[in-house]
Amino acid sequence: MVTATRHNAPENPDEASAEVPNAGPAVEANVPVAENHAAVALTDTALPAQAPGVVVDPDDLVDTAKTPTLMDKVQQFRARHEKWEMAVFFFGGFIYDVLTISRIDDTLTLAQNFGYLLVLTGLLLLEQRYPDGVEPPKFLQKVWRWREDGIHFLFGSLLSAFMLLLFKSTSGALPYLFVVGLFALLAANELPLFRRLGPIMRMVLLSLCVTMYFVCLLPVVLGRMGFWVFLLAVAMGCASIFGVMRLIRRWRPDNRYLLRNVAIPGFGVQAALLGLYLVGVIPPLPVAVQFAGIYHQVERVSPGVYHLSSVDSGAWYKPWTWGGPDFLMQPGDKPYYFFRIFAPKHFQSYKVRVRWYFDDPQKGWTTYGNGFMATVSSNGTDGGYRFYATTSNLKPGKWRVVLETEDGHEIHRLNFTAGPDANPGARVFDVAVSTLKDVKPLALSEWQERTAAAAAKPAAAAAPKPK
Repeated sequence: MVTATRHNAPENPDEASAEVPNAGPAVEANVPVAENHAAVALTDTALPAQAPGVVVDPDDLVDTAKTPTLMDKVQQFRARHEKWEMAVFFFGGFIYDVLTISRIDDTLTLAQNFGYLLVLTGLLLLEQRYPDGVEPPKFLQKVWRWREDGIHFLFGSLLSAFMLLLFKSTSGALPYLFVVGLFALLAANELPLFRRLGPIMRMVLLSLCVTMYFVCLLPVVLGRMGFWVFLLAVAMGCASIFGVMRLIRRWRPDNRYLLRNVAIPGFGVQAALLGLYLVGVIPPLPVAVQFAGIYHQVERVSPGVYHLSSVDSGAWYKPWTWGGPDFLMQPGDKPYYFFRIFAPKHFQSYKVRVRWYFDDPQKGWTTYGNGFMATVSSNGTDGGYRFYATTSNLKPGKWRVVLETEDGHEIHRLNFTAGPDANPGARVFDVAVSTLKDVKPLALSEWQERTAAAAAKPAAAAAPKPK
């Protein structure tokens, strides 16, 4: 409350009644001034503390700053650790997908990734519609602050899913380079250099995610793989980027901006993917080798059951035997390459080729024989279809066996060494059993116990119950 009193009134009445420019209304003596006028006087004119006749209410001197709420403290913490927050959300999506990855033909996984792409594309379009400095609609204001975290999480989840599927379907140096490149993009997206690129980097990642999704989806839907299926996936990726460009043009009709930030990065990724597929860097989704090994003998002993026999001279208590040959040779021995290859349900029969390579001391790695072509069909199980191939006239040295598609895309490779057996007498084979449902072979003793237990159940059920 502020009170004003008449002080030192002039003796000349005319002087008291004279108009003062820009002066407010005259204040009568001992008349309280309205609080709003007092506030204006205190804040705008700042009456001097020693002004006579002026009394300041003590409540006006109390600091009225708003006490920070829990949400304010959270926002301050996020602002201090912005880079770490983005990294946590990005790699959080990666870890989430590692823990939840399933088969490539899983309907729920395909639907989930499609939903991720829709949400991600929507967020990127909204960023173009409401750039920095433009206030979003009211219904988005509460969640708009979390858009960066959502974008990073979705990119991390999608790229990690595609990387893991490719990792299962590849072997060799070149295909692994593509997988390593995907992982590098996961990490590079958090670097300040890439962050400054803004829309360009995000369009690169979006274009890659869209096309890789169709690369995974189309073979499952069409039931076949090959160049034309991959080309169709690239065409659908290009159509998606063109649609995004048309939508952005409604809000930013700047052809130079669209060319630099959308067209070049988006379509450039499509051209790069097509080139990488043609040179064999991108592996042939959706087939994948679940298990493979080199054996001395492979026998089909009953429907769905194979015996895999091998000789191993190494012993854990004899360190000098650890570096011996993988395949011990005696006259007449042949190596058997046994593999399980997975393809989605209802996948059409396809052909694979098994090639043998020998590391010749003079010529280096050379093809050994013409290879073996096999027709493989899908049984829809996790273990996949089992097959084996062999070669003759084995030489001591380093060997490599490669499994590839009919058009030459590598699916799997396995290196082994062959050497003479120091024990020329009769050998004792280690026997493993490959069943239809078990991906990895079982030890012979374990399989015999399981078979005996399964046979005992019907006998126990048929036994008469005591009365």
